[in-house]
Amino acid sequence: MALPLGPSGGIFSVLLRCWLRTEETLLRALGLQPLHPALAIQTPVTNPIETHEEERSDNVPSFLDSILWMAAPKTRRTIEVNRCRRRNPNKLIKEKYNIDQCPECGHLKLKHVLCGFCYEKVRHETHLIRQEIKAKESGPFNSPTVETVVLYDGEKPHLKDEGKRIIEQKRKRPSWFTKELYL
Repeated sequence: MALPLGPSGGIFSVLLRCWLRTEETLLRALGLQPLHPALAIQTPVTNPIETHEEERSDNVPSFLDSILWMAAPKTRRTIEVNRCRRRNPNKLIKEKYNIDQCPECGHLKLKHVLCGFCYEKVRHETHLIRQEIKAKESGPFNSPTVETVVLYDGEKPHLKDEGKRIIEQKRKRPSWFTKELYL
């Protein structure tokens, strides 16, 4: 509703407020709710009467079920509290005493853990052996179900290698890949 400006507009708005206040007082006296704008909330099509969970047989979800309830802090944490929490001695990096030198390459490694540099060499050698196997068998479904023996330049198969699949490499055996590893 547009109200006129000027001296008559001021009187009109005062009278309107008085009338609304009187109407609200009369409605309360009669036990009725005053008419105010309400919050619109999307609810299910059917709005059953609220009962206890044990008594509810149809289990129609409430509109409060779709709200994600999360905890919210009442006050902001100060910088001192945040720093104390982050710099707690239990959260700092612990000093390690189980570091050892790799006997093969000399790099530092954890005790009872394979050296990362040596593992990279093993991974590369395994990749080369797999390429040789792939070239020899021409596919993954042609592989025999017997044990595999890898022979390098200048090596000959033993008597116990009879019936095993033999893969020959045309290079010298690496120093870390001893024959005792597969015997």
